[in-house]
Amino acid sequence: MGSFEVDDLVKSFGAGAPALDGVTFRYEGAGAIGYLGPNGAGKTTTLKLLVGLLRPTRGRALLNGFDPVADRVRALEDVGAVIETPEPYPTLTIYDTLRTVGELRGLAPADVDAEIDRCHRLLRLSELDARVGALSKGQRQRVVLASALLGDPSVLLLDEPTSGLDPAERVHVRDLLGRLKRDHLLFISSHQMVEVAEVCDEVIVLHRGRVLLKDRVDRVSSRIRSREVIVEFGRPVDRAALAPVRPLAEDLTAVSDRRWRVRFDGRDESRDRILAACLTVAPVVQFANASLVLEEAYLDAIGEGTGPRR
Repeated sequence: MGSFEVDDLVKSFGAGAPALDGVTFRYEGAGAIGYLGPNGAGKTTTLKLLVGLLRPTRGRALLNGFDPVADRVRALEDVGAVIETPEPYPTLTIYDTLRTVGELRGLAPADVDAEIDRCHRLLRLSELDARVGALSKGQRQRVVLASALLGDPSVLLLDEPTSGLDPAERVHVRDLLGRLKRDHLLFISSHQMVEVAEVCDEVIVLHRGRVLLKDRVDRVSSRIRSREVIVEFGRPVDRAALAPVRPLAEDLTAVSDRRWRVRFDGRDESRDRILAACLTVAPVVQFANASLVLEEAYLDAIGEGTGPRR
């Protein structure tokens, strides 16, 4: 079973507040953990400490029970990682890039080609003889992800794994991550709230180097009341026609001639009454939260949300 752990982890870079300040968590087995936070929160610093690219100022980081600074080989031998935005050598082909990574990981020569073929299928890579420098940003990112998957490591540390991918590619990679988490342990740093909501089982919210929230995604979502819904009508509706809705809403904003954003107090009873009122205006073809509930929980945790907790 793969595992990763940080215990009272502190990292300082000179004077000023530490980049990480007493971060502690541990996960083992299979599943996907989302690591959220604004730019500068300390997410990438955490990943660098986990793989031994940085040394902690205090505390410890362990991969599969081993210290990546003191015992790098055993700590990393069953781990795949993508940190920040690594760039493969542009003059190498995709095949040569992956073969080099496979050899560095210690794969037997007979296994390297089999693993390259497997990752080629998983990530729908371009032709293996294509030079990396000629690829689009999204294609290069998929090569980087394939490098992390070579050898089928039990632990995957992924820093913004869908960065640079187009919408269709992001959906494909999210689906792949959802399959991988069944028998791998994934640690995903991401700004893509959909990615975390759809893939991850648990979420950690980091802000200014400290953990503000750590819980299962479903429990986090259940504690937050969304205070905005999007209503889409079957025909154009102007503000005057929304007279039955206005007494129930704190604010009404037109998104288009058919779609309106309704802000309210977040109570389930109010939501039901708003839907009933909308149905008296025109046929309703969509009635949904204006944002992901997990996104509202994230904003609430870092002090920028307005939705009340249950």
